[in-house]
Amino acid sequence: MSKLVAPRDVLGETLIKLGEKNSDIVLLDADFSPASKIQAFKKRFPDRFVQVGIAEQNMMGIAAGLSTMGFIPFASTVSVFCSRRACDQVTVSIAISRLNVKILALYAGIFVGKNGASHQSLEDLAIMRSIANMTVLQPADALETKEMLKFAADFDGPVYIRIGRDPVPQFVPDGYQFQLGKALTLKNGNDVTLMTYGDLVGDTLQAAAVLEKQGIDARVLNMSSIKPIDEEAILKAATETGKIVTVDNHNIYGGLGSAVCEIVSEKMPVKVRRIGIRDEFGRSGSNEEMKQRFGLSAAHIEKEVVSFLN
Repeated sequence: MSKLVAPRDVLGETLIKLGEKNSDIVLLDADFSPASKIQAFKKRFPDRFVQVGIAEQNMMGIAAGLSTMGFIPFASTVSVFCSRRACDQVTVSIAISRLNVKILALYAGIFVGKNGASHQSLEDLAIMRSIANMTVLQPADALETKEMLKFAADFDGPVYIRIGRDPVPQFVPDGYQFQLGKALTLKNGNDVTLMTYGDLVGDTLQAAAVLEKQGIDARVLNMSSIKPIDEEAILKAATETGKIVTVDNHNIYGGLGSAVCEIVSEKMPVKVRRIGIRDEFGRSGSNEEMKQRFGLSAAHIEKEVVSFLN
């Protein structure tokens, strides 16, 4: 297994490299820089770092204004605060005018340590997916995080990037380059397709390995581009494997499961099982406790797939 690295751990170094190449890149923080690991950028470019404090709505307005002056602002804070709390500012100040703002959403989904329901973003994908002009992404590992940030810096328009908190191995291959709207096949299979992203890629692959021992050949897709989504890969999976299971670090309403169902219901009707938070708020506890409590562990995923196929 490769070295474990948290996606958030590469934010600072990657943003510094991007900032060295492009002097228009600026970084905004809502009093979260120690946890988001972006302090290195502040030390390297103090005149291009804006500390707005705990004022996320205001941060989105500032980022929007900076973008109109030719800057490329990256606005960084906890995902629930840049989606649920700042939804109106993101929509009105950024998305309507399609301004070139990049939103770095840390502590995504239910995995926020022991901060509890107030800090768990179980609605952010639904919110951001439904906002016109918004691109929505979540990398699977540190390498994909680096490549996704490079893409975002060059992409003209608003981008919402969920960033995982905990260390994970490398899932994407060496030399990987992120492509907008494209899924990455992590494991081939013909019996069922498992689709996921971000923090739950590891558990989904572990579940697929257990399923293989039971004679179930599961395809695993990394759906890191959530909007736009890879419609071709979804329809190919529907045609070739017949059944799809989505694994969401999010409420089952409005997340990846919803996005997949929207496509197959119109173009290739197949059965879909949605694994995720089932219309409730989270709890306080460790990330492992959250996986067990809400059925997101590899063992839970494997059992859900077996039940679904039966």
